[in-house]
Amino acid sequence: MSDWTLRLHGVGNASAVALGSAMATIEQGGRPWLTIDCGAEGLTAYQAAYGESPRALFVTHAHLDHVGGFERLFVDTYFDAARRGRVVVYVPAPLVPLVHQRVAAYPNVLAEGGANFWDAFRLVPVGDAFWHDGVRLEVFPVRHHWPDTAFGLRLRGSMVWTGDTRPIPEMLARYADADELIAHDCGLHGNPSHTGVEDLEREYPPGILSRCLLYHYASVADGEALAARGHRVGRPGEVVALAAPTAARAQPWNG
Repeated sequence: MSDWTLRLHGVGNASAVALGSAMATIEQGGRPWLTIDCGAEGLTAYQAAYGESPRALFVTHAHLDHVGGFERLFVDTYFDAARRGRVVVYVPAPLVPLVHQRVAAYPNVLAEGGANFWDAFRLVPVGDAFWHDGVRLEVFPVRHHWPDTAFGLRLRGSMVWTGDTRPIPEMLARYADADELIAHDCGLHGNPSHTGVEDLEREYPPGILSRCLLYHYASVADGEALAARGHRVGRPGEVVALAAPTAARAQPWNG
């Protein structure tokens, strides 16, 4: 049995405070392995679950319900000598200036001076793939708000996290072709930046729909309505079993 799981810290859209900001952590052996996004409510849920702040994060996009926890994470990290400069933040390269503008550009991050926002972290810009803890993860663009401003994440053979998106059947045909769980943005009603349930049902074949775990919906009632249509709906605090990854692993270097 696999020891890989996905913990949902929050499953709501930007207005659904009671459901928590959309954020999750891939776990191995019950311990956090890689966290996806850093919303304010999501960070609180993370700390309640693990008793500490994240040590490795991937950022899907720069909307504040996904990066609004970074100011608090900076404080937790910068003033802890054991963590400062060691918390790795993987950011798709096109997002680096956007994330910087959103969370790091405020002048004099400390009133006393002497600190830069990124001093607390190890920022790693990434392209279409990156290595974390010796495992290769894949990154792909999604359809959210504006081109090249939002990205999904794949841990091959285990899970795909779409991030906020419209339907992306062409991407999932490529990046979810190994029977992965697909955590997919879906509300009861769609809009130009997000998937609605009718969009989901129209765009995806049954084989994809059967693997979808829906999140980023607007309310508890909307979640129940999605479930009543036969869909699997994520809940705040839920821990979902994952298959063991089949992603490439780094080989020992013998140089």
